Formats: sequence, C-alpha cells, structure tokens
Amino acid sequence: MGESQPIVMISSYPPRLCGIGTFTEEAREFIQKANPGREVLVISHTDGSGEGVFPIIDMSRKDWWVPVANKIRGLRPYAIHLEHEYGLYEYVDPRGYGDGNEGVLSLLSALSDYPTVVEPHTVHGRLTEFEANFIYQMCQRARIVLLKCHYQKWRLDWNFMGRGWATPRNIMVVPHGARPDRRWGIEDVPQLKEEIGLNRFPYLGEHIIGLVGWIQSNKRWDILTSIWEEVHDLILQESGQDWNLLAAGSMRDPNHLRDYEEYRQQVEVLEQKGLAHYFEFIPRGDIYYKVMAVCDFIVLPSIDETQSGTLARIISLNKPFITTAPMEGLTAQTLESKGGLLFTTKAMLKEQVVRLACDEDLRLELGDNLKKYLDGVVSWDVVAGQYNEAYALARESVDSGRPIELPLEF
Repeated sequence: MGESQPIVMISSYPPRLCGIGTFTEEAREFIQKANPGREVLVISHTDGSGEGVFPIIDMSRKDWWVPVANKIRGLRPYAIHLEHEYGLYEYVDPRGYGDGNEGVLSLLSALSDYPTVVEPHTVHGRLTEFEANFIYQMCQRARIVLLKCHYQKWRLDWNFMGRGWATPRNIMVVPHGARPDRRWGIEDVPQLKEEIGLNRFPYLGEHIIGLVGWIQSNKRWDILTSIWEEVHDLILQESGQDWNLLAAGSMRDPNHLRDYEEYRQQVEVLEQKGLAHYFEFIPRGDIYYKVMAVCDFIVLPSIDETQSGTLARIISLNKPFITTAPMEGLTAQTLESKGGLLFTTKAMLKEQVVRLACDEDLRLELGDNLKKYLDGVVSWDVVAGQYNEAYALARESVDSGRPIELPLEF
C-alpha cells in the first residue's frame, strides 16, 4: 500500500461547461499539490478529457456504474473521491422516468471494500423525502461524507431526527475551496483591463461594481440592473464618484435563454446611457478571476443556491460582496467570513450598494476579513489537507472493518 496508489476522483470534468466539473478541475490541482507522490486521476462522463482523465461515465446506460467500478478496481486506488450532484448521475429511461440516482448507490455498494469519500454539492436545510432517503442511503454506503457548511451538518441531524432516523456519524465539514494565488492589487487593474480587453471602453472608469458568472434564471441580475440607474445617481450625489456596472458572463443552459436575453437587454439599455457594460466570456480559468479583479466589489443576487463557486472566486480575490439572504450556504459563508453585506429586499440592496460604494474604509475592512478567512479556513491548501484527513479516515474504516464515528455539530 505505497504512495504509488492513485487518488481517483469521480466527477463531470472540462471541457463540459459544468460548475462541478470546474470545481473538480481546481480541487484536483491542489489535491495533487498536497500528494506529490501520487497520481490524482479522474473518471468522468464521456465528454470529459485531459491527461489522467478516463471519460467512461455513459449516462445513456442504466448500468453506467459497472464499467466505472471495474475501472476503479483495476486502478487499485488509495482513495476514491466522488463529487455528487443529482443531475450528473440520473439515468432517464425511454419513458422519461429517472432512476433517483440509483446508480450512485449501486456504485458505492460495489466499492464497499474501498475507501470511498463522497462530496455532495446539494444538501438543502429542509430535505424532501427523496433527498433525505438518498442521503441516508449514501451515508450508509460511503466511508466518509463531506458537507460544505456546518449548518448542513446540524440541519441534517434535525431532518433525520424528525423522521425518527439515526443521524449518520461519518460526516465531516470541509468548505468549498478557494484559490490562494489570485490576489491582484489595485495597481494591477489597468494591466488586467488591457489583458481582457476592457480598456477599450473608456466609460468603465475607476470604480466598478461587478455582476459576474454564469447567467442563469436563479442568478437574478435583473434585481440590480432594474434599480442601477437610481443607485448610480445616489452614489454620485453622496460621494461625487461616477461608478459603473460591469455585467460579465455567459449562458450555459439553453433552458435559461429567456432570462439571459432579458438580463442582456436591461444591461444594453444602461450601456447606451454610459452606466453599464456587458462583457461576454466563459466563466472558467484565469479570465474568471481577472474579470472580478477589476471590480471594487461584487453583487451576487442569487435566489436559489446552497453554496457557490462564484462566491469562492470572490473570496479568492478578497473582494467585498453583497448577496441575498437568507440563502443557505451564501448566508453562512457571509456570516463566517465577515466579508460581505446581505440584503433581502430591493430597497435593502439599494441601500447596501450605496453604502459600500461610498465607504472605502468598509470595503477595506471587508476585504481584510476575507483575506483572513481565505488564509485560515477556505484556501485550497487548507482544504486539500482536510481531504487527506478524510482519505485517511476512509482507509482506517476499511482496515478496521468499522464505520467512522465523528462528533455531531451541536
């Protein structure tokens, strides 16, 4: 059982335009850094590619998990790390009926003799009956389950107790990782604007508020764009500064086309008045960070999110932010990091945007809080170390033949 055994991740993977795939690509980089003597390999869906990637998950097959299990046995892994999101593993039969992620449970059962770690990306505070049953069965089959927020762990206890079920004890909290190596300073902004082509728009002045990321129905850009002209004028009156709105991103799901077109139209109207700019780009890789880096702060008006890759990038850059509350993971990380402001009505959003734009000391304070939170809590370097702890516990469970029992949150 030497260091030659690989860590095998199971996930969607680029070039698929998928938030979980992008997450896994970044996580893999830092897991590899924390395990220089091991390969970190990926078993992906058939549209994944790259070195050390095996694109064999074929969701047109009900038994898609069988070749995955066979491949894993051949790789003789040190640990198996599965990234779970319901939509990634749902087999749909010719009638249009889904199997409720039965394949994931079958895969975990088939790999019961291996150290399995499952990282679910959707665990709501109030579970549906299906979600509760699936998570219960998943925890029974996996050696270690990783939740991203502490509230998810104590709410899971509440959800299960209310059903008369025993709460699983093999659950760790490991936060959504954030890069520690993308912190550009104010002096770098002109060069970054030039690199991504934003220097061609002179009305994008010294102070910019960002709406950045994938354009989806749940990322309600219109909440801010619909009041931006009034907000812009209030900031100008109070501070004498001419702030601009940068709406930047792209659509990845055709089902969101109507909202994408509506949001773009609103920004284009503002653009004609010199108050905003729309910048189309694929939110992935370095350009994602560079677009955010030219902004003074970010507004993240999501109305349906458990945790957010967009917020992880905001934290990476130590950018103050404003986001919706109460909103599960977004609210939890805002409170824990002390790096952002919350809103729950349009009037409150207007007030918070004006407040943050007009108070440079507050922006600096929030940014400093995010730096401390990044360095101490969510840096990928810290998170990769926690993954290694999870792998070690999973191996201990296999070797001892006993389940791991960790303390409850409360």
